[in-house]
Amino acid sequence: MKIFVCVKQVPDAKDVRLDPKTNTLAREGVESIMNPYDRHALEEAVRLKEAHGGTVTVLSMGPPQAEATLREAVSCGADEMVLASDRAFAGADTWATTYTLSMAIRKLGGADLILCGKQAIDGDTAQVGPGLAERMNMPCITYVRKVVAVADGAIRVERMMDDGYDLVEAELPALLTVVKEINEPRIPSLKGKMKAKKQQLVMLSAADIEADPDQLGLKGSPTQVVRVFAPEMRGERAMIEGTVDEQVAALAARLEAIL
Repeated sequence: MKIFVCVKQVPDAKDVRLDPKTNTLAREGVESIMNPYDRHALEEAVRLKEAHGGTVTVLSMGPPQAEATLREAVSCGADEMVLASDRAFAGADTWATTYTLSMAIRKLGGADLILCGKQAIDGDTAQVGPGLAERMNMPCITYVRKVVAVADGAIRVERMMDDGYDLVEAELPALLTVVKEINEPRIPSLKGKMKAKKQQLVMLSAADIEADPDQLGLKGSPTQVVRVFAPEMRGERAMIEGTVDEQVAALAARLEAIL
């Protein structure tokens, strides 16, 4: 089974801050980490490989420094690592990102199964997984909390819901987005770290994946961020006293005044 895991290098949440000039995330001087949800996708991919055989390829789109995240993935059990990196990819929204990832996967021969984290902690859109599935013409199952079985060309999973879970089956090839409840990511072994140091990185440019320049980066992104800002902290508060009916009436009056 040929498994791809899409991973993203993101700023560490505890150090996130905004650049007031560009209205974008300030990345200089901020530690970068593997997107936490992608760690669970990677772990599940390695477990599936161990149970059913095959290979695990980690794929990321990003700047050259994203190589560190890919090597970390190899130290945790991935077999191959691929970085789609080109200035033409810069400024991509989720639409352009899924186009780039889909072209890279096709260039690499396609996949039997693609795993993604449910969302990235820097964008929180949860759009890349489903968007990539659409680009690849694959069934997509989101919020997967458990892989129940892989057999006879199909995969059966539990999809987490607010009031329990759905048991869902899809034919392979398919794409899954996973939640953190699915597993506990392993710690890299010494053997894994040694392998990661020696592993060859496959770099793919826009030309390598034969991409349409109009579909890439900022140019290929139908959505653009106009302004990003941190909400101002306000300490205003008011205590409403009286009986329940009096408090409800007072609260309703305040809300009416605001609206």
